[in-house]
Amino acid sequence: MTTDTDTPLDDVCAAAVDLARDALLAEVGAEPVGDYLGVEPTTELMVSHRFATTEKGYQGWAWDVSVVRAPDSNDVTVAEIVLLPGESALLPPPWVPWSERLRPGDLGVGDLLPTSADDDRLVPGYVDLDDDEADDIADLHWELGLGRPRVLSALGRDDATDRWYEGDGGPGAPIAKAAPATCSTCGFWLTLSGSLGRVFGACSNEYAPDDRSVVSGDHGCGAHSEAIVIAPAEPVLTAVTVIDDDEIEPLSVSHEPGSVEGDAAEPLGHS
Repeated sequence: MTTDTDTPLDDVCAAAVDLARDALLAEVGAEPVGDYLGVEPTTELMVSHRFATTEKGYQGWAWDVSVVRAPDSNDVTVAEIVLLPGESALLPPPWVPWSERLRPGDLGVGDLLPTSADDDRLVPGYVDLDDDEADDIADLHWELGLGRPRVLSALGRDDATDRWYEGDGGPGAPIAKAAPATCSTCGFWLTLSGSLGRVFGACSNEYAPDDRSVVSGDHGCGAHSEAIVIAPAEPVLTAVTVIDDDEIEPLSVSHEPGSVEGDAAEPLGHS
């Protein structure tokens, strides 16, 4: 409860402690009502009487009974009875809208993520993006049959740039600091199109930890194409015995078993 410390305390309403207690007892019963804690002004003719609560689950809370009177009248009436937390009360964390609670990776298969119509990260597709990309209508992200209702605004691109550059794909990542060279000098580096291509690209090395990911040109890893270049293997020569057919004397076998004759005999294989 917020009160104005400059508001004077109305004496008539401040004196109505018994009226406030009786109304509280009638509302919640006697069991959860503890000692009287004091009175605070709410408006010029309204005050809040506070009573301790004995509820076990509400330590540090207090009953607040607001009483009020009309101008030029001494008849005090009860306006409201509520249970309010004090300075030592255990409270849940402040409520955060779902759009601010959402984290990368929360979206699952079949989930739909709504985008507000006034999302400042997006602008209509026919709006110029910036001086570099909007010299004429051809520079807009709009093609016949392939037009998008909205495209990234300058703010949206800045947000993405900061997030990517400061993330795991930027130069500050531990793997980048230990890399032998930067991604911009790697053969697996694929530059992005548009203005973001001046800083970012995609990794196409299937063995790299950032494969299929957006990385900055000054990022790096140990899978750099020129980190260690293995020389091609030397051909292995095997000794081969070469036989000269001209130096082989033809042999023939006689009809008698075990008999081998020289030139007078018929060569093998002839009838």
